[in-house]
Amino acid sequence: MNKKTEELRDMFLDMTDEETVTEKQEETHGSLGTEERVEEQLLAVVAEMRERYDFDTPLTDEELRTVVRRFYAGDGDDGIADELGDESLKEDVASARIDLHLFRPSDTDAPFEIETLRTLVRDGATTADCAAELDTDESTVRRYRRVIEAKDEARTVNQQYINEFENILQDREISDRMTSDIQQDGLDDATDGMETNVSF
Repeated sequence: MNKKTEELRDMFLDMTDEETVTEKQEETHGSLGTEERVEEQLLAVVAEMRERYDFDTPLTDEELRTVVRRFYAGDGDDGIADELGDESLKEDVASARIDLHLFRPSDTDAPFEIETLRTLVRDGATTADCAAELDTDESTVRRYRRVIEAKDEARTVNQQYINEFENILQDREISDRMTSDIQQDGLDDATDGMETNVSF
């Protein structure tokens, strides 16, 4: 076992409080760090948010979980809709993403000053009043008003759900990366010094 392998082993032991790496490797088959566990954790957060904020979306919790995963994978709303199997779901994906506190810079690219709408909303103006003040239609106001409200929700809970999504997915990536490094390092140890003599 070389120095790199020892360091990775020590990292595993520090993170898990296990006595051997073998115990941890056996445990990961269906426990923390597995794909199944990640799916369950994401679904639990989605369900909690739906109950807390009373989502108005035709997407199921499982589809919302896909929205979360593909958002963090870097997909746009159209790409996420494709992943769900229906390009016409793009608007539903965008709306659900806002409900999930997953924001893009373009979410506030309104045809008016977004801060003006924010002030009107906080002053208790109705959607109709906002539309009249901003010289736009009510559906546009409702769209950007929801973004403002969702951002306020996220701030109120100190980005709790954003952090939970990121931690779940980050832990998985770290686990996968470390496991991959150890497997590769073990392979390097096993093949170190071997001569390759292949003729065709």
